[in-house]
Amino acid sequence: MTSGTVRRLVVLRHAKSAWPPDVPDAERPLGPRGLRDAPAVGRWLRGAGCVPDRVLCSPARRTRRTWDLVAAEAGLAAPVAYEERAYGASAGELLDLVRETPARVGTLLLVGHNPGLQELVLLLAGGGEASALEQAAVKFPTSAIAVLDLPGPWASLAPGDARLTGLVVPRGAKP
Repeated sequence: MTSGTVRRLVVLRHAKSAWPPDVPDAERPLGPRGLRDAPAVGRWLRGAGCVPDRVLCSPARRTRRTWDLVAAEAGLAAPVAYEERAYGASAGELLDLVRETPARVGTLLLVGHNPGLQELVLLLAGGGEASALEQAAVKFPTSAIAVLDLPGPWASLAPGDARLTGLVVPRGAKP
């Protein structure tokens, strides 16, 4: 990949989790809605052509399970890095992680948590679809996917560099 090639960052908030008593936050499982929605995310990614070359995922149980269901539904086999620093990360910390992406990666999928993900999308989006920008500013719900196009190398990514091309929230069908 050359430095003039557009890169794509796909930001995915984990699917809806459960809140069982006496379970540490990092070990919370997906709830019933999350188990339905994560495969819908996979179908959307496949249909939209947002196939990652690499996945950067928080190691929390709910993010790992979200990725497993997304990948299985979409038939994705991208290499995954479960990164401790992504759990509870701020927008700036997430930006630092994204900057570490190897230059050969064209599309990176980041699976994580709010508020860091929403703040990262807003930090990076220097323009884009008005409705997506407005929606991202108001709410970044579970299973939300933001797609950002980046004009330069991962290593030099800076606030305002990206164009937000879409924000969707795929939902699974109720049984």
